[in-house]
Amino acid sequence: MAHKEYPLVSIVSVNYNNSEDTCEMIESLTKITYPNIEIIIIDNNSPNDNPKIIKQRFPSIILYESIINYGFAGGNNQGIMRARGEYVLLLNNDTIVDKGFLEPLVAKLESNKSIGAVSPKLRYYYDRSIIQYAGFAPINHHTMRNFAIGHKEKDIGQYNKDAETAYSHGAAMMVPMKIIKEIGMMSYIFFLYYEEADWCYRIKHAGYKIFYVHNSLVYHKESVSVGKLSPMKVYYLNRNRLVFMRRNVFGNDFVIGILYQLMIAIPKNALKYLFKGNFSLFYAYVRALGWHLKRSLSTNIHNNPFL
Repeated sequence: MAHKEYPLVSIVSVNYNNSEDTCEMIESLTKITYPNIEIIIIDNNSPNDNPKIIKQRFPSIILYESIINYGFAGGNNQGIMRARGEYVLLLNNDTIVDKGFLEPLVAKLESNKSIGAVSPKLRYYYDRSIIQYAGFAPINHHTMRNFAIGHKEKDIGQYNKDAETAYSHGAAMMVPMKIIKEIGMMSYIFFLYYEEADWCYRIKHAGYKIFYVHNSLVYHKESVSVGKLSPMKVYYLNRNRLVFMRRNVFGNDFVIGILYQLMIAIPKNALKYLFKGNFSLFYAYVRALGWHLKRSLSTNIHNNPFL
């Protein structure tokens, strides 16, 4: 890094019933080569966990125990509000970082002030040669689907080049504090899922670029907190897919997209679980749709919190 300058990086992570994983993540952070960080852990009112062990094992970290579970977006926002760094890195607590992962992220942001967010290469923790993320394709405004570039490919160096991308990855996403002050924090409306994609939309709308940084590496355990396919995951994914549409898709694209979701995608998937007798997942779809019916005219869905 030029002139050996190391701006302070505030690393924010949310804990929910997974203090052991959080401690493993922090342990990996204690081995990194970047010398100027602060670690902020937000416990989201874990009902089946003792987050105090995190502070006991790592006294130098900042631990805030929330009395309310504000979700992934709200938990990260609480960390951002306590951050002192020039850069804020949102890092999932189910990750393990490579010791040299931070320098390339900082260097990328330092090299070009038009870049508003960066993410590292993500590989799967339990199969460390397999890529999870090397960038994202744009979300289709009709189907509301996209894909991660390199997903489930063996890493043989095919993505060893920095690239502009549609979105950062919420598991590891760094944003300059000055941009957070400009555009605001994550919207609380999401609680869980789609919040980072929405945040990236706002960053890009403000005129900034988003980059995947190839020589920064993080390993991700993925879905430790909510399970591979739980009612909670199904509910928030489907509820927030429509929230994202209502906040970011307009005109003919919105009309086509909402008709596709309401008449094809949601009924197809919900009925699939009903016919399989998986009633908890079926009711998760129903509740997701009901949430929007109750708030069809609400303007709060467009609110963004600011520092």
